[in-house]
Amino acid sequence: MSTHDAIVIGLGGMGSAALAHLSGRGLDVLGLEQFQTGHDRGSSHGETRIIRRAYFEHPDYVPLVERSYALWDDLESATETKLVNRTGLALFGGPSGEVVPGVRRAAAAHGLDIWDVDRADVLSRFPGFAPSADMDVLYEPDAGILAVEACVQAHLQQAVRCSAHIVEREAVVSWRSTGIEVEVRTEGACHKASHLVICAGAWTSTLLRDWCVSMQVRRQVVSWFGTRGRRYRVEEGCPVFCFDTDDGFFYGFPVLDERGIKIARHDRGEIVEDPGAIDRSKQSIDRASVERFIDRYLPDVVPTAMHHSVCMYTMTPDSHFIIDRHRDYPNVVIAAGFSGHGFKFAPVVGSILADLVTTGKTAEPIDFLRASRPAIVAG
Repeated sequence: MSTHDAIVIGLGGMGSAALAHLSGRGLDVLGLEQFQTGHDRGSSHGETRIIRRAYFEHPDYVPLVERSYALWDDLESATETKLVNRTGLALFGGPSGEVVPGVRRAAAAHGLDIWDVDRADVLSRFPGFAPSADMDVLYEPDAGILAVEACVQAHLQQAVRCSAHIVEREAVVSWRSTGIEVEVRTEGACHKASHLVICAGAWTSTLLRDWCVSMQVRRQVVSWFGTRGRRYRVEEGCPVFCFDTDDGFFYGFPVLDERGIKIARHDRGEIVEDPGAIDRSKQSIDRASVERFIDRYLPDVVPTAMHHSVCMYTMTPDSHFIIDRHRDYPNVVIAAGFSGHGFKFAPVVGSILADLVTTGKTAEPIDFLRASRPAIVAG
């Protein structure tokens, strides 16, 4: 049996960051991962994630993403690893939809640098895109791309430098807390600690069966497509992009390598009952809508997927995160339900989790992410 100050379950985006921040504060921390670190079985893989400030989902995310930008920069410096590529973000959508007005509200509330792109300038600025006449076009110059696997490895590297312990390929079978001490049993061992941090992604509900918080896991597919010409290449100035259309919400990344341009639909996904048995071979039920999107708005993309990857969204009823202490056990801290837009926040979430473990509170503005909020309780 091993004994530690804290145990972190799950070492994906959030768990790796929590491990790094806890160990960086001098705690003896154990990280448990049911697969190998850097695996592609959960929600922290697929090469790229978007990072952006103008948060249409809720303006209260903006201070958190601002802090994350600073922490990503710190992590880059500490590990001498390139993690963020500031390509800019082009956003296309109707003026009365959810996304464009939401971005405008967030930008106005926090004084963010968001540009309106005139219709006359769209083709010259974004030659690979063909928005419809009723779409507004916004540009966020400091948005860009996170190298997702490199980000996870950088956090783990920092954690190991600070003497964190990592156990791979050992699934958690059960845990219990007395409120003062926790005991975590895996398939091969028993570990004890003063605190427990649960960052289990799609497996959170399995570990919190008595928590009475409803979360739904969805299977998501991202695909890579061929292109004609060079206008979608990152070195030609192509940004990351989002389209809020009448057929769904789509996003994508410029061409970074020989795989092509990466595109996916964000607002759908098949419900998953068992995250360990997800089918990774087939493509999405939304394949037809993605192909329609490409045909309509990306004229020089070939709408036949050359590669695809499968990950999972763990959705809360209101699509906002849960970051909180367990309602019954104050020495158990939970980060869950990142609903397909959480990875960019990993370093600030890790810092917040370390705050909650070491002091029981945080100065970061997370009241809207508490597990006691009405949408979660009602859900």
